[in-house]
Amino acid sequence: ALPSRPCRARRARRTMRILMLGNSLTTAHGLPDALARELGAEVRVHARGGARLAEHLNPKTRNGARTLVALERERWDFVVLQEMSHAPATTPAAYLASASRLCALSHAAGAVPVVYATWAYRDGCPRLRRLGMTYSQMHAAMHDAFARAARQGDALLADACDAFWGVADPAALYAPDGVHPSEAGALLAVRVLAETMRSAGSV
Repeated sequence: ALPSRPCRARRARRTMRILMLGNSLTTAHGLPDALARELGAEVRVHARGGARLAEHLNPKTRNGARTLVALERERWDFVVLQEMSHAPATTPAAYLASASRLCALSHAAGAVPVVYATWAYRDGCPRLRRLGMTYSQMHAAMHDAFARAARQGDALLADACDAFWGVADPAALYAPDGVHPSEAGALLAVRVLAETMRSAGSV
């Protein structure tokens, strides 16, 4: 008979770590906590209402100072990039520049950048009218900018933009302001983010 071998204890699986950079579209309805539960991950959020990604590159701001330190000194599996709600459609060049730099910093830190593609404003809402765009025009402009950012930054695309567009009753996914997600919209965004990260094969 072969001699028995002592069993080796299995090495505990390392907890996934996710850094989310954004604003109130990232934090709405406890989205980061829901994502952490969905993936069994540790999620840290650097966000401020109305913040643009450029803020996370500026060490003179609170978000910038802590984001740059976190990317330089800590280990992350994914870095989620969420821009101010209409900036990808209204100032795409600035958005692409910020996203590209943050993607590069994420790669340098050994993390996979994730472009969190948020949605066009709800069809018919006052804030959409103030932008001078139709719902379909804003959706097309947003989606184009997000797709370009993902290609240029070699990033994953978490396409909540198309997920909102494709449902039968998109109005149910919005809060009354027509900009932020309802609870149902936030849960849809969580599913999109989680599925995107799972697609990377390391979840």
